[in-house]
Amino acid sequence: MNRFLPELPAKHLFRTIQMLNLKSEYDAEKHRLTLFDEARQEALYFRLPITVAAPNSGTETINYVIMLIQAGNCAMGYFEQGHNRDHKVWRSYMVRKKQGKSQVKYLKTKGKSRAGSRVRLGETMEFFENINGRLQEYFDDHEVHRIAISCSKTLLPYLYTSKVATPFTKTDPRLFKIPKHIHTPVYEVLLDANRFLLRGELIFEPEQQAFADELLAKAGITESDTEPADDFTEDNDELLYADDDYFEDEEDEDIEW
Repeated sequence: MNRFLPELPAKHLFRTIQMLNLKSEYDAEKHRLTLFDEARQEALYFRLPITVAAPNSGTETINYVIMLIQAGNCAMGYFEQGHNRDHKVWRSYMVRKKQGKSQVKYLKTKGKSRAGSRVRLGETMEFFENINGRLQEYFDDHEVHRIAISCSKTLLPYLYTSKVATPFTKTDPRLFKIPKHIHTPVYEVLLDANRFLLRGELIFEPEQQAFADELLAKAGITESDTEPADDFTEDNDELLYADDDYFEDEEDEDIEW
């Protein structure tokens, strides 16, 4: 089960948890708290709004980058305390029309092909060079506290091995994997991802309903302060929250050009 909270009520709930000194642990990769019940068992999770700093970090204003990457499509933006200050959208010729799959995936299953393949591979390399070039600009011009990313594990190696380097490593503690299905990245989808990240979210099993209700009551949050889950979350709870393997990294595979 989950309950979404707008940014302000979510921040108030976070302060309440701190004031009550409830037993909790912070997971930086998921930017969420694990709260424990009186028996010291995991009771529920509280995903924090992206504009909330990590506990005891001392940071007040949060600047962040959102990156949405799919084969041939990318939307990226720089945000300050929830407001988009700059964005860029790219499209690239990376998909084999007949097979309907990216050249990267085709190489993993079929190997090298002919002239069209070389064009697509060239577009792929330029695609990630452009992405990393814009990232370099953001990190040169601003202090970036969080990096929210949605990118398939097939494409991640190309992001980190591009001729234009990323301004961070794949183990950077600022990285945050967006726990939401992303449609084809365009500007509107980028803004939708930002709205999702600005919300807080309580995640719990039905037997912990009373614990969640009590916590919300202590924070003075009523049912009218919460928001309904969006269509994707209602249809895909098991993908978003039930299996933590969704968030785990696979080893990067060598892909022959």
